[in-house]
Amino acid sequence: MNAPAPYDPRVPSDSMPPGRAALSATWAALPLLTVGLVTPFSFAAAALWRRSADLWISSAVYLALYTAILLMAPGSAGLLLILLGLVGCGHAFLIRRRVFDPHGLSGVDNDAVVERVRRQRLLRDKARELAASDPGLARELRIGRPDLPQQYNDGGLVDVNHAPAEALSLLPGITPELAAQIERVRAETGGFVSAEELSAVAGLPPALTADVADYAVFIR
Repeated sequence: MNAPAPYDPRVPSDSMPPGRAALSATWAALPLLTVGLVTPFSFAAAALWRRSADLWISSAVYLALYTAILLMAPGSAGLLLILLGLVGCGHAFLIRRRVFDPHGLSGVDNDAVVERVRRQRLLRDKARELAASDPGLARELRIGRPDLPQQYNDGGLVDVNHAPAEALSLLPGITPELAAQIERVRAETGGFVSAEELSAVAGLPPALTADVADYAVFIR
């Protein structure tokens, strides 16, 4: 199964998801888009949202400059407002990630990761049920054979009774040396029926049994 291509955000955003990235870019562009008119207020809104002293100070400075510009003669006020918008826009773009993703967690979707792990567990359970009821079909589907091309998604199972050492080493905690040991004992005994028997007969560390059981299948 091919891995999905990494998402290429349309808005420069580091790891921010596209919606938040677009919102942050819009906020940062507001001072320029409004010709400086909302510069102090956009920073004040960010300060209120993030409860940041630095943002409150920035907002106060921009408000003081904004007020001073409005008190000037109309001829020079327009140019200075444009300059205020340019400065505010550049400042906002520099800090927009700190405003919209202060902890660097907006691109982290732990719920999706948990759901993916649960789905893989379910796929392994279904594949084991199929292997138990119809071993011949399981072999045809290449369940537990990551060393062979597969169309059936078995959730990452490894068939301890048929997979080569390279595939056995994919099991949790199984080093290449242990994989070779399993392969050797398997040739002598004809195979295994459970992770417990595998650990006892092949001399695996007992601490590995539970982890191996989660990913192993024993097709006879």
